[in-house]
Amino acid sequence: MIVDLPNTTTSKVSKRIQSLREQGGVIALGRVLTLVVITKAGLEEEAIRAANEASREHPCRIIVLAAGSPQEPTRLDAQVRVGGDAGASEVIVLRGHGGIAAESESLVAALLLPDAPIVAWWPHGAPDNASETSIGRIAHRRITDSANESDPQRALENIRRTYKAGDTDLAWTRLTKWRIQLAAVLDQPDSSPVTAVAVEGASDSPSTILLATWLQRALNARVTIVAHPAGTGIRGVRLTRASGEIRLVRPGSTVAELTQPGQPSQRISLPRRSLEDCLVEELRRLDPDEVFGETVRHLGSSKVYQETLLEQSSLDLDALAVPA
Repeated sequence: MIVDLPNTTTSKVSKRIQSLREQGGVIALGRVLTLVVITKAGLEEEAIRAANEASREHPCRIIVLAAGSPQEPTRLDAQVRVGGDAGASEVIVLRGHGGIAAESESLVAALLLPDAPIVAWWPHGAPDNASETSIGRIAHRRITDSANESDPQRALENIRRTYKAGDTDLAWTRLTKWRIQLAAVLDQPDSSPVTAVAVEGASDSPSTILLATWLQRALNARVTIVAHPAGTGIRGVRLTRASGEIRLVRPGSTVAELTQPGQPSQRISLPRRSLEDCLVEELRRLDPDEVFGETVRHLGSSKVYQETLLEQSSLDLDALAVPA
């Protein structure tokens, strides 16, 4: 069910939600958090779809601030979605115009669930300092997506410069399965230290930079980013030890190949993560991600950031490609 409320107020929206709750009985029960999505008009539907899917695991109230035109007369248009149009949540879309077009705590204050954590998510248009925005100051977690910005590396640098506990970025969340596989490899008995690391990925991918920095911190080894102009995300990682090289390579988008000294090659499921998967993972935890914080703060002092190569990949991915 979708209910449109043109030229309204947050008080009227709240009353309409209460009315729908009384009609539907259980549509507003059991919510564990409020997810505030800050975006622009015309870009909200993708974020709403992802939030709806995430709400099936984390029932929540979703408030979408879809900024309208600041040049129009000041007014608030709202829309309430419940039932099949809202997953396991209730969705409130607020489109402010004129003087209320900008992100503002006052727009959402009356609609926040009482005594429930607040998560703020900027799927596009990450602010220069998320924790100092009107919504960011009241949020327990703040989620950005530097990969969606026009200059991803600058967006990542903004996070490094302004990081506060509770900040996270979906470029980091996309690395979870890579980090799990690499940690499992390094957990195997082998006393020889890793002396060098090469990470190949898209030249503008913040995930590539974050993975390289995480490995540099964890292994205290020289790490080189091999920039790949084609495609997106990470293509492979090579770890060099005295006992031989370990390679984890994903030439496509779903299956990776792991090669280790003295062991047969293994094919591993390592698909690119969807927006829904990443959002679900971030909503599982409401405490600060300390590993992300340590990694992103380390960007400024890590030599990885300056050692990007533009030549042919030394990982020789074409030779390792798995036939379709």
